[in-house]
Amino acid sequence: MGLFTMPSLGSDMESGTLAEWLVAPGDTVARGDAVAVVETQKGAIEIECFEAGTVQELKAQPGQVLAVGAPVAVILAAGEAAPEPEAAPAPAPPPAAPAPAAAPSAVERAGVGAVRASPAARLRAAELGVDLGGLRGSGPGGAIVLADVEAGGGGGTGKPASRLDEMRKAIAAAMTRAKQTIPHFYLSQTMDVQDAIDLLAVRNSEAPPEERILLGAVLLRAAALAAQKAETLNGHYTDGAFQPAAQVNPGLAVALRGGGLVAPALEDAPSMPLRETMAAMRDLVSRARAGRLTGSEMTRGTLTVSSLGGTGGEVMAGVIFPPQVALIGIGAPQLRPWVAGGRIVPRTVVTVTVAADHRVSGGRQAARFLSEFETLVSQPEAL
Repeated sequence: MGLFTMPSLGSDMESGTLAEWLVAPGDTVARGDAVAVVETQKGAIEIECFEAGTVQELKAQPGQVLAVGAPVAVILAAGEAAPEPEAAPAPAPPPAAPAPAAAPSAVERAGVGAVRASPAARLRAAELGVDLGGLRGSGPGGAIVLADVEAGGGGGTGKPASRLDEMRKAIAAAMTRAKQTIPHFYLSQTMDVQDAIDLLAVRNSEAPPEERILLGAVLLRAAALAAQKAETLNGHYTDGAFQPAAQVNPGLAVALRGGGLVAPALEDAPSMPLRETMAAMRDLVSRARAGRLTGSEMTRGTLTVSSLGGTGGEVMAGVIFPPQVALIGIGAPQLRPWVAGGRIVPRTVVTVTVAADHRVSGGRQAARFLSEFETLVSQPEAL
Protein backbone atom coordinates (compact mmCIF):
# COMPACT_ATOMS: atom_id res chain seq x y z
CA MET A 1 0.00 0.00 0.00
CA GLY A 2 1.45 3.36 -1.02
CA LEU A 3 0.73 6.34 1.19
CA PHE A 4 0.84 9.48 -0.94
CA THR A 5 1.92 12.49 1.12
CA MET A 6 2.06 16.24 0.60
CA PRO A 7 5.32 16.81 -1.31
CA SER A 8 7.78 19.61 -0.74
CA LEU A 9 7.66 21.99 -3.70
CA GLY A 10 10.61 24.10 -2.63
CA SER A 11 13.09 24.49 0.20
CA ASP A 12 10.93 27.21 1.75
CA MET A 13 7.64 25.28 1.66
CA GLU A 14 6.20 24.13 4.97
CA SER A 15 2.57 23.48 3.97
CA GLY A 16 0.13 23.76 1.08
CA THR A 17 -3.61 24.03 0.59
CA LEU A 18 -5.31 21.24 -1.31
CA ALA A 19 -7.29 23.11 -3.97
CA GLU A 20 -8.87 20.27 -5.92
CA TRP A 21 -8.56 16.59 -6.70
CA LEU A 22 -7.92 15.50 -10.28
CA VAL A 23 -8.66 11.84 -9.44
CA ALA A 24 -11.30 9.93 -7.52
CA PRO A 25 -11.30 6.62 -5.60
CA GLY A 26 -11.15 3.75 -8.09
CA ASP A 27 -9.17 5.70 -10.73
CA THR A 28 -6.08 4.07 -12.20
CA VAL A 29 -2.99 6.29 -12.22
CA ALA A 30 0.46 5.99 -13.81
CA ARG A 31 3.74 7.28 -12.51
CA GLY A 32 3.92 11.02 -13.22
CA ASP A 33 0.15 11.57 -13.53
CA ALA A 34 -1.15 14.78 -11.96
CA VAL A 35 -3.50 13.83 -9.14
CA ALA A 36 -4.26 17.11 -7.37
CA VAL A 37 -3.81 20.87 -7.45
CA VAL A 38 -2.11 22.46 -4.45
CA GLU A 39 -2.07 26.17 -3.65
CA THR A 40 1.27 27.45 -2.33
CA GLN A 41 2.81 30.87 -1.98
CA LYS A 42 4.11 30.37 -5.52
CA GLY A 43 0.63 29.77 -6.96
CA ALA A 44 -1.37 26.73 -8.02
CA ILE A 45 0.83 23.70 -8.74
CA GLU A 46 -0.20 20.28 -9.99
CA ILE A 47 1.30 17.49 -7.89
CA GLU A 48 2.07 14.12 -9.42
CA CYS A 49 2.09 10.59 -8.05
CA PHE A 50 5.31 8.60 -8.07
CA GLU A 51 3.79 5.12 -8.18
CA ALA A 52 1.39 3.43 -10.58
CA GLY A 53 -1.74 1.87 -9.13
CA THR A 54 -5.33 2.47 -8.15
CA VAL A 55 -6.56 5.27 -5.92
CA GLN A 56 -8.12 3.55 -2.91
CA GLU A 57 -8.78 6.50 -0.61
CA LEU A 58 -8.53 10.29 -0.57
CA LYS A 59 -7.46 11.22 2.95
CA ALA A 60 -7.73 15.02 2.58
CA GLN A 61 -10.48 17.37 1.49
CA PRO A 62 -10.20 20.42 -0.79
CA GLY A 63 -9.57 23.51 1.30
CA GLN A 64 -7.43 21.70 3.89
CA VAL A 65 -4.03 23.14 4.78
CA LEU A 66 -1.59 20.23 4.93
CA ALA A 67 1.97 20.18 6.24
CA VAL A 68 4.68 18.74 4.02
CA GLY A 69 4.66 14.98 4.61
CA ALA A 70 1.01 14.82 5.73
CA PRO A 71 -1.02 11.88 4.33
CA VAL A 72 -3.04 12.87 1.27
CA ALA A 73 -4.17 9.65 -0.42
CA VAL A 74 -3.73 5.88 -0.48
CA ILE A 75 -2.71 4.30 -3.80
CA LEU A 76 -2.70 0.51 -4.17
CA ALA A 77 -0.10 -1.07 -6.45
CA ALA A 78 -1.24 -3.32 -9.30
CA GLY A 79 -2.61 -6.58 -7.88
CA GLU A 80 -2.52 -5.31 -4.31
CA ALA A 81 -5.69 -5.96 -2.34
CA ALA A 82 -7.32 -3.32 -0.21
CA PRO A 83 -6.74 -3.86 3.53
CA GLU A 84 -9.51 -5.52 5.51
CA PRO A 85 -11.69 -2.98 7.28
CA GLU A 86 -11.39 -2.90 11.05
CA ALA A 87 -14.26 -4.34 13.06
CA ALA A 88 -16.81 -1.69 13.73
CA PRO A 89 -17.71 -0.97 17.38
CA ALA A 90 -21.18 -1.79 18.64
CA PRO A 91 -23.63 0.85 17.47
CA ALA A 92 -24.58 3.48 20.00
CA PRO A 93 -28.25 3.91 20.85
CA PRO A 94 -29.97 6.29 18.47
CA PRO A 95 -30.04 9.89 19.65
CA ALA A 96 -33.24 11.60 20.50
CA ALA A 97 -34.94 13.19 17.53
CA PRO A 98 -33.74 16.77 17.13
CA ALA A 99 -36.13 19.66 17.17
CA PRO A 100 -37.18 20.81 13.70
CA ALA A 101 -34.62 23.18 12.25
CA ALA A 102 -35.63 26.69 11.44
CA ALA A 103 -36.01 27.46 7.75
CA PRO A 104 -32.87 29.03 6.28
CA SER A 105 -32.89 32.77 5.92
CA ALA A 106 -32.75 34.49 2.55
CA VAL A 107 -29.11 35.36 3.20
CA GLU A 108 -28.27 31.71 3.95
CA ARG A 109 -30.10 30.52 0.83
CA ALA A 110 -28.14 32.99 -1.30
CA GLY A 111 -24.78 32.23 0.33
CA VAL A 112 -21.69 30.79 -1.32
CA GLY A 113 -22.64 27.27 -0.25
CA ALA A 114 -25.62 27.37 -2.62
CA VAL A 115 -23.44 28.13 -5.65
CA ARG A 116 -22.04 25.30 -7.77
CA ALA A 117 -18.29 25.96 -7.97
CA SER A 118 -15.05 23.97 -8.02
CA PRO A 119 -12.84 24.10 -4.91
CA ALA A 120 -10.13 25.99 -6.79
CA ALA A 121 -12.72 28.55 -7.89
CA ARG A 122 -13.89 29.05 -4.30
CA LEU A 123 -10.34 29.58 -3.05
CA ARG A 124 -9.53 32.08 -5.79
CA ALA A 125 -12.82 33.92 -5.26
CA ALA A 126 -12.00 34.31 -1.57
CA GLU A 127 -8.58 35.76 -2.47
CA LEU A 128 -10.05 38.24 -4.94
CA GLY A 129 -13.08 39.14 -2.86
CA VAL A 130 -15.36 38.02 -5.71
CA ASP A 131 -19.01 37.11 -5.01
CA LEU A 132 -19.55 33.74 -6.69
CA GLY A 133 -23.27 34.46 -6.86
CA GLY A 134 -22.61 37.17 -9.42
CA LEU A 135 -20.68 34.95 -11.85
CA ARG A 136 -21.91 32.72 -14.65
CA GLY A 137 -20.30 29.29 -14.68
CA SER A 138 -18.86 27.62 -17.76
CA GLY A 139 -18.25 24.23 -16.14
CA PRO A 140 -20.39 21.09 -16.16
CA GLY A 141 -23.98 21.86 -15.22
CA GLY A 142 -23.17 25.57 -15.10
CA ALA A 143 -20.64 25.17 -12.28
CA ILE A 144 -18.18 28.02 -11.77
CA VAL A 145 -14.57 27.03 -12.49
CA LEU A 146 -11.28 28.80 -11.86
CA ALA A 147 -11.24 30.48 -15.29
CA ASP A 148 -14.65 32.07 -14.59
CA VAL A 149 -13.33 33.62 -11.37
CA GLU A 150 -10.17 34.89 -13.05
CA ALA A 151 -12.23 36.44 -15.85
CA GLY A 152 -14.61 38.13 -13.44
CA GLY A 153 -12.03 39.06 -10.82
CA GLY A 154 -11.94 42.69 -11.89
CA GLY A 155 -15.49 43.14 -10.62
CA GLY A 156 -14.77 41.97 -7.09
CA THR A 157 -15.71 44.32 -4.31
CA GLY A 158 -13.34 42.95 -1.69
CA LYS A 159 -9.62 43.37 -1.18
CA PRO A 160 -7.26 42.55 -4.07
CA ALA A 161 -5.57 39.17 -4.18
CA SER A 162 -2.80 38.69 -1.62
CA ARG A 163 -1.06 35.77 -3.35
CA LEU A 164 1.61 37.96 -4.96
CA ASP A 165 2.30 39.67 -1.64
CA GLU A 166 2.72 36.25 -0.03
CA MET A 167 4.94 35.14 -2.90
CA ARG A 168 7.18 38.19 -2.47
CA LYS A 169 7.46 37.44 1.24
CA ALA A 170 8.38 33.82 0.50
CA ILE A 171 10.98 34.86 -2.09
CA ALA A 172 12.46 37.45 0.27
CA ALA A 173 12.71 34.89 3.09
CA ALA A 174 14.30 32.24 0.85
CA MET A 175 16.81 34.66 -0.67
CA THR A 176 17.72 36.06 2.75
CA ARG A 177 18.49 32.54 3.99
CA ALA A 178 20.44 31.83 0.80
CA LYS A 179 22.68 34.89 1.21
CA GLN A 180 23.20 34.15 4.90
CA THR A 181 24.08 30.49 4.48
CA ILE A 182 25.65 30.19 1.01
CA PRO A 183 29.11 31.77 0.50
CA HIS A 184 28.44 33.33 -2.90
CA PHE A 185 31.15 34.38 -5.31
CA TYR A 186 30.66 35.97 -8.73
CA LEU A 187 32.51 35.85 -12.03
CA SER A 188 31.42 37.75 -15.16
CA GLN A 189 32.40 37.78 -18.81
CA THR A 190 31.13 39.87 -21.72
CA MET A 191 30.86 37.99 -25.00
CA ASP A 192 29.91 38.58 -28.62
CA VAL A 193 26.52 37.12 -29.67
CA GLN A 194 26.20 38.89 -33.04
CA ASP A 195 26.70 35.66 -35.02
CA ALA A 196 23.87 34.00 -33.10
CA ILE A 197 21.57 36.96 -33.72
CA ASP A 198 22.40 36.98 -37.45
CA LEU A 199 21.78 33.23 -37.75
CA LEU A 200 18.40 33.51 -36.01
CA ALA A 201 17.39 36.39 -38.26
CA VAL A 202 17.93 34.21 -41.34
CA ARG A 203 16.14 31.18 -39.88
CA ASN A 204 13.22 33.18 -38.50
CA SER A 205 12.63 35.03 -41.77
CA GLU A 206 11.33 31.78 -43.25
CA ALA A 207 9.42 30.52 -40.19
CA PRO A 208 5.89 31.33 -38.97
CA PRO A 209 5.75 33.41 -35.74
CA GLU A 210 4.99 30.42 -33.52
CA GLU A 211 8.14 28.63 -34.71
CA ARG A 212 10.60 31.50 -34.45
CA ILE A 213 13.54 31.05 -32.11
CA LEU A 214 14.57 33.78 -29.68
CA LEU A 215 18.09 34.54 -28.51
CA GLY A 216 17.05 33.35 -25.04
CA ALA A 217 16.78 29.77 -26.32
CA VAL A 218 20.34 29.93 -27.68
CA LEU A 219 21.62 31.22 -24.35
CA LEU A 220 19.69 28.64 -22.32
CA ARG A 221 20.96 25.79 -24.49
CA ALA A 222 24.52 27.12 -24.27
CA ALA A 223 24.23 27.26 -20.47
CA ALA A 224 22.94 23.68 -20.30
CA LEU A 225 25.72 22.35 -22.52
CA ALA A 226 28.42 24.35 -20.70
CA ALA A 227 27.20 22.98 -17.36
CA GLN A 228 28.12 19.49 -18.56
CA LYS A 229 31.75 20.65 -18.61
CA ALA A 230 31.56 22.30 -15.15
CA GLU A 231 29.99 19.64 -12.96
CA THR A 232 30.53 21.49 -9.67
CA LEU A 233 27.98 24.09 -10.80
CA ASN A 234 25.27 21.52 -11.47
CA GLY A 235 23.73 19.75 -8.49
CA HIS A 236 22.55 20.22 -4.92
CA TYR A 237 24.21 20.94 -1.58
CA THR A 238 22.33 18.96 1.08
CA ASP A 239 23.20 17.54 4.50
CA GLY A 240 26.60 19.22 4.43
CA ALA A 241 27.75 17.70 1.15
CA PHE A 242 27.53 18.36 -2.58
CA GLN A 243 25.55 15.91 -4.69
CA PRO A 244 26.36 16.34 -8.40
CA ALA A 245 23.35 15.89 -10.67
CA ALA A 246 23.15 13.03 -13.15
CA GLN A 247 21.71 15.35 -15.81
CA VAL A 248 21.37 19.08 -16.42
CA ASN A 249 17.89 20.42 -15.62
CA PRO A 250 18.17 24.21 -15.86
CA GLY A 251 15.52 26.17 -14.02
CA LEU A 252 14.16 29.01 -16.15
CA ALA A 253 13.45 32.13 -14.08
CA VAL A 254 10.01 33.40 -15.13
CA ALA A 255 8.68 36.79 -14.03
CA LEU A 256 4.95 36.59 -13.35
CA ARG A 257 2.50 39.27 -14.41
CA GLY A 258 1.99 41.71 -11.58
CA GLY A 259 5.12 40.55 -9.74
CA GLY A 260 6.61 37.40 -8.35
CA LEU A 261 9.04 34.87 -9.75
CA VAL A 262 9.18 31.11 -10.29
CA ALA A 263 11.90 28.93 -11.80
CA PRO A 264 10.49 25.71 -13.30
CA ALA A 265 13.01 23.32 -14.82
CA LEU A 266 13.55 21.85 -18.28
CA GLU A 267 14.44 18.21 -17.78
CA ASP A 268 17.64 17.04 -19.51
CA ALA A 269 17.94 20.24 -21.55
CA PRO A 270 21.20 19.24 -23.33
CA SER A 271 19.29 16.50 -25.15
CA MET A 272 16.91 19.03 -26.72
CA PRO A 273 17.76 20.55 -30.12
CA LEU A 274 17.42 24.31 -30.34
CA ARG A 275 13.91 24.33 -31.80
CA GLU A 276 12.69 21.94 -29.10
CA THR A 277 14.34 24.11 -26.44
CA MET A 278 12.40 27.13 -27.69
CA ALA A 279 9.11 25.20 -27.67
CA ALA A 280 9.76 23.94 -24.13
CA MET A 281 10.53 27.48 -22.94
CA ARG A 282 7.30 28.84 -24.45
CA ASP A 283 5.33 26.07 -22.78
CA LEU A 284 6.92 26.64 -19.37
CA VAL A 285 6.39 30.41 -19.45
CA SER A 286 2.77 30.02 -20.56
CA ARG A 287 1.91 27.49 -17.85
CA ALA A 288 3.85 29.39 -15.18
CA ARG A 289 1.79 32.52 -15.81
CA ALA A 290 -1.43 30.46 -15.89
CA GLY A 291 -0.55 28.77 -12.58
CA ARG A 292 -0.43 25.26 -14.10
CA LEU A 293 3.08 24.04 -13.33
CA THR A 294 3.73 20.57 -11.95
CA GLY A 295 5.46 19.72 -8.71
CA SER A 296 8.37 17.98 -10.42
CA GLU A 297 9.03 21.04 -12.59
CA MET A 298 9.35 23.12 -9.43
CA THR A 299 11.78 20.78 -7.67
CA ARG A 300 14.00 19.04 -10.25
CA GLY A 301 16.13 22.07 -11.23
CA THR A 302 19.90 21.54 -10.91
CA LEU A 303 20.95 25.15 -11.61
CA THR A 304 19.03 28.28 -12.59
CA VAL A 305 19.32 30.55 -15.63
CA SER A 306 17.92 34.06 -15.19
CA SER A 307 17.89 36.42 -18.17
CA LEU A 308 16.77 40.03 -18.40
CA GLY A 309 15.50 39.46 -21.95
CA GLY A 310 15.81 41.95 -24.75
CA THR A 311 15.97 45.14 -22.67
CA GLY A 312 17.19 46.06 -19.22
CA GLY A 313 20.38 46.12 -17.24
CA GLU A 314 23.74 45.21 -18.71
CA VAL A 315 24.82 42.97 -15.83
CA MET A 316 22.79 40.81 -13.46
CA ALA A 317 24.28 39.05 -10.43
CA GLY A 318 21.69 36.75 -8.87
CA VAL A 319 21.12 34.87 -5.64
CA ILE A 320 21.39 31.08 -5.70
CA PHE A 321 18.18 29.08 -5.16
CA PRO A 322 19.01 26.46 -2.50
CA PRO A 323 19.73 23.58 -2.57
CA GLN A 324 21.24 24.43 -5.97
CA VAL A 325 24.84 25.66 -6.05
CA ALA A 326 24.87 28.07 -9.02
CA LEU A 327 22.79 30.68 -10.84
CA ILE A 328 23.61 32.01 -14.31
CA GLY A 329 22.60 35.66 -14.75
CA ILE A 330 22.42 37.01 -18.31
CA GLY A 331 22.20 40.75 -18.91
CA ALA A 332 20.26 42.36 -21.74
CA PRO A 333 22.05 42.50 -25.14
CA GLN A 334 24.01 45.71 -25.73
CA LEU A 335 25.38 47.18 -28.95
CA ARG A 336 29.05 47.99 -28.28
CA PRO A 337 32.24 48.78 -30.22
CA TRP A 338 34.06 45.44 -30.41
CA VAL A 339 37.30 44.14 -31.87
CA ALA A 340 36.52 41.52 -34.55
CA GLY A 341 38.88 40.44 -37.31
CA GLY A 342 41.42 43.04 -36.22
CA ARG A 343 38.95 45.92 -36.64
CA ILE A 344 36.70 47.83 -34.28
CA VAL A 345 33.11 47.21 -35.38
CA PRO A 346 29.65 47.49 -33.81
CA ARG A 347 28.61 44.13 -32.33
CA THR A 348 25.86 42.95 -29.98
CA VAL A 349 27.25 41.55 -26.73
CA VAL A 350 25.87 40.10 -23.50
CA THR A 351 27.44 39.86 -20.07
CA VAL A 352 27.08 36.48 -18.39
CA THR A 353 27.58 36.28 -14.62
CA VAL A 354 28.02 33.08 -12.65
CA ALA A 355 26.91 33.15 -9.02
CA ALA A 356 28.42 30.05 -7.41
CA ASP A 357 28.63 28.38 -4.01
CA HIS A 358 32.21 28.60 -2.72
CA ARG A 359 31.70 25.48 -0.59
CA VAL A 360 31.55 23.48 -3.81
CA SER A 361 33.47 25.33 -6.53
CA GLY A 362 35.94 28.12 -7.13
CA GLY A 363 36.94 30.63 -9.75
CA ARG A 364 38.61 28.05 -11.99
CA GLN A 365 35.37 26.05 -12.42
CA ALA A 366 33.31 29.19 -13.03
CA ALA A 367 35.85 30.43 -15.58
CA ARG A 368 35.70 27.07 -17.36
CA PHE A 369 31.91 27.38 -17.59
CA LEU A 370 32.13 30.89 -19.05
CA SER A 371 34.79 29.87 -21.56
CA GLU A 372 32.67 26.95 -22.77
CA PHE A 373 29.57 29.17 -22.88
CA GLU A 374 31.38 31.72 -25.07
CA THR A 375 32.63 29.03 -27.43
CA LEU A 376 29.10 27.69 -27.88
CA VAL A 377 27.44 31.04 -28.62
CA SER A 378 30.22 31.96 -31.05
CA GLN A 379 29.36 28.83 -33.07
CA PRO A 380 25.56 28.98 -33.05
CA GLU A 381 25.15 26.75 -36.10
CA ALA A 382 26.38 23.84 -33.95
CA LEU A 383 23.72 24.32 -31.27
